[in-house]
Amino acid sequence: MLDRKQIEKIGMGSFLAVAQGSAEPPRFIVARYQGAAKGEAPVVLVGKGITFDTGGISIKPSDNMDKMKDDMSGGAAVLCAMAALSRLRAPIACIGVIPATENMPGGRAMKPGDILTSAEGKTVEVLNTDAEGRLILGDALWYARTLGVTHLVDVATLTGACVVALGRTTSGLFGRPAEWVEQVRRASERAGDRSWPMPLFDDYKDLLKSEIADFTNTGGRAGGAISAALFIKEFAGELPWVHMDIAGTAWAEETKPYQPKGATGVGVRTLVELALDVDAWGNLK
Repeated sequence: MLDRKQIEKIGMGSFLAVAQGSAEPPRFIVARYQGAAKGEAPVVLVGKGITFDTGGISIKPSDNMDKMKDDMSGGAAVLCAMAALSRLRAPIACIGVIPATENMPGGRAMKPGDILTSAEGKTVEVLNTDAEGRLILGDALWYARTLGVTHLVDVATLTGACVVALGRTTSGLFGRPAEWVEQVRRASERAGDRSWPMPLFDDYKDLLKSEIADFTNTGGRAGGAISAALFIKEFAGELPWVHMDIAGTAWAEETKPYQPKGATGVGVRTLVELALDVDAWGNLK
């Protein structure tokens, strides 16, 4: 569990920029489960842990802001998947990485127009402080890559645009290569967490162009879920990587025969199913 001083020492400027508006200190959580021989490349799961999201200076409308306590659903999914793998005594090595903080307005909060420097050294022009999840995930994915891994999966309540595109019954899948995305999609289907692949064409990169930084933190409304995923991709290096946007599926507005109203736990079963499919991590089918 890394505290603010340790996070500063590592140089996670994007994560710290989101955290600086809150009176609650940030934490960078790294959970390890060693169910396989030491030295084996571990599974790494990364989850967005925004414990409450006001939008920061680019503040959200007051209607339904109470639901923003669910913005840590990706981090919760990773933590619960780790607990499940431990209880199942899964024969794998697994690491869960969760950057956790609030996104609050205040005298110290980051502002639109700020330029941030990520842990990887890439610079980001902040156009909207409510596009904060991708900032903390960028630093988290960079950190995950330093752990000597072969594949990455991140889970996040990232964009309202994904809700518009796929509604509240299906999570969006983004990533590369196509074989790895399909591996994750099949795992989600077996687990009962419906998901659907979305495009990441290079043309969309133009949405993130900045004249004063490597890229901006938002590409606007058009293709919003795609430009957000492309931002995260910048921090995945060359590793096989999948991003699950669960903004529409993390919270149920009404009770169903198979789940109560409220938090759905989406992603937990998918991550466990994927991790247990050991062949997926070294030899894509």
